[in-house]
Formats: sequence, C-alpha cells, structure tokens
Amino acid sequence: MAKTKIALITGASRGLGREMALRVAEKGIDLVITYHSNQKAAEEVVEAIETSGQKAKAFRLDTSNVDEFDRFYEGLSKYLIEEYGSAHFDFLVNNAGTGIYKPFLDTTEADFDEMLDIHLKGVYFLTQKAVPFLNDGARIINISSGLARFSFPNSSAYASAKGGVEVFTRYLAKELSHKKIRANVVAPGAVGTDFGGGENKTNQQKIKAVSSLTALGRVGEPEDLGGVVAFLCTDDARWINGQRIEVSGGIIL
Repeated sequence: MAKTKIALITGASRGLGREMALRVAEKGIDLVITYHSNQKAAEEVVEAIETSGQKAKAFRLDTSNVDEFDRFYEGLSKYLIEEYGSAHFDFLVNNAGTGIYKPFLDTTEADFDEMLDIHLKGVYFLTQKAVPFLNDGARIINISSGLARFSFPNSSAYASAKGGVEVFTRYLAKELSHKKIRANVVAPGAVGTDFGGGENKTNQQKIKAVSSLTALGRVGEPEDLGGVVAFLCTDDARWINGQRIEVSGGIIL
C-alpha cells in the first residue's frame, strides 16, 4: 500500500489557500493548514477536506514572526508522529500573506518591514526550518505574484518582496537538489479574494483596468489557481524544478 503523502499549506483558511488545500486533497494527499486569526474558517476547511476523504489538521501560525517557528514545528512534529508515525511530510506551500496598496512615496519603513517579514523573511526561515522534516523528493511551492514581472501602481513593497521569493526559489532548487527536492513558484495575477482588503473583488475601476489588460478579459478567481498547485504536488510535475509559473489569464503580454 502506498504511503500517504502530506502537504503543509500556510494561510489556507480563506481565498487562494483554501482553494489550494481543497484541490490538493483531491489528489489523495492529507493536509496540514495554518491560519493567522480565523480559527473558525480554518476548521471549516478541515471539515471540507475530511468530508472528501482525506485527513486534515489546522494550526495557528503567524508566518511573519520567525520566533514562532520552532514552537510550530514542535507541535506539527508531535501531531505527525502521533497520526502517521513520522514527523516528515512531502509538500510545503508557502502561501500565507497580506498586501498593502500604497504609492512608493507614501510607503513607510513599517509598511516595508511588514511586507518583507511575511513574504520573504518568513518564507525563507519557515522553509529553512522545514527542510529536516521534508522527505527526499519533496516539493516546495512558493506563491509569488504577477507583480514581480510587471508593474502596477501602489504595490512596490509587496512586489519587491515577491521578487525576492522568486530568486530564493531558484536557490532552493539548486541547494536542496541533494535531497531531490523540487522548488517552484506559482505567480497569480489579480484574483478576486479578500486579500489586501478585497480590492480585486470590490474596486470596480481596478477590476475594469485589470480585465482590459488581460487576454482572457477578466480578473482571476481562486478556482483558477488551486489546481495548478495541486498539479505541482503530483508525479506528473516531477521534472518541473526552479521554474516560475504565472497563472494570470495572460495579463500584460
């Protein structure tokens, strides 16, 4: 009987992370998800995954706070050993994040630090601390943004952090090759979720502008993204490594 594979997805209580978790579960993979504050929403995701036939567990984690990571992995290891007999897992999806929409000239040091802490520093060290627990042949999937390729006003701090994640991912693919770990980036375009105050879902002027710049003529939905992450967790994606996959409907081509 094949060993059950396990994925850890950060920030999976809502939006893109929720959709990723549900789609990964469809591949017969068990889930560990994290949430920042909305425990009820996270528990609803766990319930939905378990209804589909896979196991799931939710842990609270502030991915911008490196000081929490040892405690988190201690709790995760205990759970995995009790449930599966091993502290190891197979997929790490660094999805958790938030956004700010401010012009470059108005962005404060605190704003900048917030973006780097959650989108780059947190990803860097959460991944570093994950490596001892990752099985050989594991996959790391980092979530970036189309904004790391093209420029859209008021996103300089966020996009700069995401650009760093993309460089970091290539280094992961190189430096973790001795464990046959693959590392890739999924870069969404504008998606209609609650992220960053829900601007891509409620700001009609921005929605119209994004749609006009997108070959497929609309803003993305979570359902457009989750299956791509799920695919990267399958054996069909075993030869994809160190790559950036933009999932944007063809924006600013």
